[in-house]
Amino acid sequence: MMTDTQQLRMEEFDYPLPDERIAKFPLAHRDESKLLLYKAGTVSEAQFKQIGQFLPDNALVVFNNTRVIQARLVFYKETGARIEVFCLEPVEPHDYALVFQQTRRCSWTCLIGNLKKWKSGKLSQTVVVNGKPVVLQAERLETHGDSHRVEFSWNDESCTFADLLEAAGELPIPPYLHRDTEASDLETYQTVYSKIKGSVAAPTAGLHFTPEVLAGLDAKGIEREELTLHVGAGTFKPVKSETIEGHEMHTEFISVNRSTIAHIRQKLGQIIAVGTTSVRTLESLYYIGVLLASNPEAGSEELVVRQWMPYDAKNNRLTADEALQHILDYLDRHKMDKLITATQILIAPGYQFKVVRGIVTNFHQPKSTLLLLISAFVQGNWKSIYDYALANDFRFLSYGDSSLLL
Repeated sequence: MMTDTQQLRMEEFDYPLPDERIAKFPLAHRDESKLLLYKAGTVSEAQFKQIGQFLPDNALVVFNNTRVIQARLVFYKETGARIEVFCLEPVEPHDYALVFQQTRRCSWTCLIGNLKKWKSGKLSQTVVVNGKPVVLQAERLETHGDSHRVEFSWNDESCTFADLLEAAGELPIPPYLHRDTEASDLETYQTVYSKIKGSVAAPTAGLHFTPEVLAGLDAKGIEREELTLHVGAGTFKPVKSETIEGHEMHTEFISVNRSTIAHIRQKLGQIIAVGTTSVRTLESLYYIGVLLASNPEAGSEELVVRQWMPYDAKNNRLTADEALQHILDYLDRHKMDKLITATQILIAPGYQFKVVRGIVTNFHQPKSTLLLLISAFVQGNWKSIYDYALANDFRFLSYGDSSLLL
């Protein structure tokens, strides 16, 4: 079944973005960025630190608490060839929390830079961890498309894989910044509330929040919740096909506490998502509820939301309240306090939002799936928003300015 959404032409989501409009570094004070306000078709602006004034009094603001890992490891062969190994997601063990605790070996799906120079054999480097030298080795086991399974092993059982990444890894800032990672990025490319390690890119809408802004929301009685979506490198994957039908969405790990799902259910109609990653997670919850309605004993592998699932009418018959109740019942039956699965959801014009009523988000690349999501939310009116931002000196992309779409 072909949908109208699948036939969307990507050229309709293009706009001119001069390089000088891409923010290469953040502002000195996160919350002094500009905030574009979009409500009922009208556009205005303020400063981000004022955001609490524009959020509905009874809102529940939902944040993605993922933490960016220092996922890029650089090895040198004896010939001097530089090989870059970029950890995307854990394979063995597959659980993020467990993989960081490993003390001898683990394997990851990785991207490899300068692959032609690494035909076979192990790469090796000596890393100083807590004052002690540790030999870290990498071996390429198998290849799937443009990604590779790489096994890491090291010779010190007192050292975890998290310790090794902390000591030897580089924080992977977005490729469109066209610069190397600097020491300052270790702080500025994390949200102030980041906790759960696993992302290879920051949920950048959250970079504007400071403890003071969060305290201001609390003082106003605006409630907050957190969930986890680990952002994959696929978030930067350009759409190369002429229509969206030819683009395969990346799959990302999500984890949401039972108490958070119950709170979201109580506050339906008042949910404000911070960032497109939170949007994708919240909207995926609806479709996970749909999957459970037809298969109450599904395993976590069967609860992955596939990219075209939202565009089939039979998957849209439940209310959001019913869908979330199916998840709560499932967790209770299995005595689980959190839902852990993955999503491949694609949100594009034609999508009907089930959970999210407002979005805090930065300004996204032309012809990207993130811009499709924004267009879906503002019912095609993205161009007036982006025209305003371009005409009024807003800074774009990861370290750029922000918007509140209601």
